[in-house]
Amino acid sequence: MSDPFESTRPADIAAFVGKHIIYTYANGWQYEMYIKNDRTIDYRVHGGIVGGRWVKDQEVHIVRLADGVFKMSWNEPTGTCVSVAYNFVENVAHGATFFPHWIALEPTKIIGFQNEKIGLMQQYRDAGPTYPILVVDEFAAITFVEECGRDNETVIACAPEDLPAGYTTRRNVG
Repeated sequence: MSDPFESTRPADIAAFVGKHIIYTYANGWQYEMYIKNDRTIDYRVHGGIVGGRWVKDQEVHIVRLADGVFKMSWNEPTGTCVSVAYNFVENVAHGATFFPHWIALEPTKIIGFQNEKIGLMQQYRDAGPTYPILVVDEFAAITFVEECGRDNETVIACAPEDLPAGYTTRRNVG
């Protein structure tokens, strides 16, 4: 039997893997998430202080909280820590993001494709300042969900600005 405190248990999170989600926080920030597999996500940011940011292969920890309810947590090379819970029963999410102070001061530094500039992100992170942390703690409405299968590299494959008009306004829930 696996450790009950293990962060990611594939059998418990199988229903979550492969989901592609679009959701908008109460503050207007819009995100798109693809749960690529048991340990990685790809995502794009469509609105908010870091709108235009996109990331592939971010390592995460995923847990099942209840039927249809999952939580993911991760730490980015920027020093940002994130935890998001998705409730597919009620089509809501709750995210808590902890941005280091350097991002609050100059959020444009992390906009773009992170994977091409991880070394630069780490330099910014190490230079700081880290504190005070900008905490963004918000509920979101999940407005679009589709199953895209595991390890599908085509789901998040371009910058947000390269998507067709109306891409993020699609609705199939809520």
